[in-house]
Amino acid sequence: MMRHHPPPLQAVGQDSPPETGDSNEPARPATLLCCDPLPYERAWHLQQTYHAARAADRCHDLLLLVEHPPVYTVGRTTQDHHWPGDAQLLQLTGIPVVRTERGGSITYHGPGQAVGYPILRLTDHCAGPKAYVRRLEDVLIATLDEWGITSRRRDGLPGVWVGDEQPLKIASIGVRISRGVTMHGFALNVSMDLAPFSSIVTCGIAGCRVTSMAALLGSAPEFPVVQQRIAAHFAERFHLTWVASMGQESADLAGSTDDLSPTPIDASPLPKERPDD
Repeated sequence: MMRHHPPPLQAVGQDSPPETGDSNEPARPATLLCCDPLPYERAWHLQQTYHAARAADRCHDLLLLVEHPPVYTVGRTTQDHHWPGDAQLLQLTGIPVVRTERGGSITYHGPGQAVGYPILRLTDHCAGPKAYVRRLEDVLIATLDEWGITSRRRDGLPGVWVGDEQPLKIASIGVRISRGVTMHGFALNVSMDLAPFSSIVTCGIAGCRVTSMAALLGSAPEFPVVQQRIAAHFAERFHLTWVASMGQESADLAGSTDDLSPTPIDASPLPKERPDD
């Protein structure tokens, strides 16, 4: 039976040991920014703002965790046969389309999807982009394992999948690295409406089918708890310590990106659920 509450942090749910930061070095300070549902363009602007600050060493590494209103985003490798085009897709679904500079093809974001945008200086954490993507996959695999969902990566197909004979995609990854600093990131399907995926070739993968945590569990996990566990695993895998936590209002009003008052956040393991009678 699937667990509906996460167990302690040790279980990872993958065959090979996860990649982590150098435990001999002190954890690097980082900022966690959790927003209310945020339009994609606004989140993109925040990414650009913090990316410029991080590239200039004016702020710590940062993880932006958000949820978006319905939107399709088109990546750099999107081809004509992956979608019907901007106007046709908008007419068919009523959902706007945004073209981006991230890697990957077209995908869908919507309510009930946990989206993460890490703003990191890459060489502080990974040998290169491939290692970075694997580390993001580790974060998502470990998070899913806490709910008893066994997931895995697939060679040549960035993201996280469940099932063997007919794999279903539960999380997507599309990144960009500019001036040595990461942008864009990952999206985990928690409890979203999956129907909009049917209007596109998701991530440019022919025959790609998607699922969500809610579909696999039979009920929706608490969205803030999923975000909390993502933050905890992200900090562990990238050897970070959250020294500041901000909400959307603080981010909007912040006059400086490198003067953040330390605020503790709860990223500790949750207690195990008692076995069913």
